[in-house]
Amino acid sequence: MKRRILPWLAAAAALAAASAPAAEGAAASAARPARPLTVYAAGDIADCRYNRAANSGAAETAAIIARGDPNALVLSLGDHTYPNGTPAEFRDCYAPTWGQFKERTRPTPGNHEYTGGKAAGYFDYFGELAGPRGRGYYSFDKGGWHFISLNSHLNAAEHQQQLVWLKDDLAGSKARCTLAYWHAPMYSSGGHTPTRKMQDVWRALQETGVELVLSGHDHDYERLAPMNADGQPDAARGVRQFVVGTGGAFLTPFLWLNDQSEVRSNWRTGVLKLVLKENSYEWEFLAVEAKAEPDNPQREASDSGAANCH
Repeated sequence: MKRRILPWLAAAAALAAASAPAAEGAAASAARPARPLTVYAAGDIADCRYNRAANSGAAETAAIIARGDPNALVLSLGDHTYPNGTPAEFRDCYAPTWGQFKERTRPTPGNHEYTGGKAAGYFDYFGELAGPRGRGYYSFDKGGWHFISLNSHLNAAEHQQQLVWLKDDLAGSKARCTLAYWHAPMYSSGGHTPTRKMQDVWRALQETGVELVLSGHDHDYERLAPMNADGQPDAARGVRQFVVGTGGAFLTPFLWLNDQSEVRSNWRTGVLKLVLKENSYEWEFLAVEAKAEPDNPQREASDSGAANCH
């Protein structure tokens, strides 16, 4: 026996059928992984004491970024200008080179920014891109990743305030993968004396499963194995660090070999390229093209690889 369908029930059924494809499309869109995000990173960048901006090392590394993904994020890892981080240095040396990427750059301050006092040239140049003025640390989300820019040149009281802020920031993040960056590295084989100033920061990062730390300061390129806050290898939960002080300033020797150092090079300037995916990341060091055949090809800068997020 046939059943009679009430008019209002038929209308509701038709409406549900019409809305189903839209709902399915929205669900599929929400489930679709974020498009991989390209990141270029380096510190120790613009030094025009010996060359004009167009002929500087910063111009050479800027050319690498300019040839790459035009939508890429740029992380500048401190010591943007030499020797004193003055407004004139930003205007005459940084702006004509890396300044072309300013609107997509997220910086962190270095020690040379503070040579003249309170990093006024840095905060004046980057404005809101550098986070709250005078503080030098902030965070943001992009491409499904959480990014944390920290200040390795605060006094003891300011550093503790930053640590409290960092723990709150990490607790509030919903991202699966996280990258932190600051200027003076926690671990390095470079020329600066190792320091433990950021050890409590590293511990907070490791305890919450942060993947990567990027730094500059030592004028070289180095990749270190994932480590805990005590410098011990920890493949499962450790933080991997890259030192990328190769943005254009003169390169310096390795003096303090770290046991967890995996790759080192101080023969070529260049930038680190990262491709950040939903649950993993890839890296490659892009060196400035040599002007002549190298004396020892084995010493040429070359590094690439991939790893999963925690």
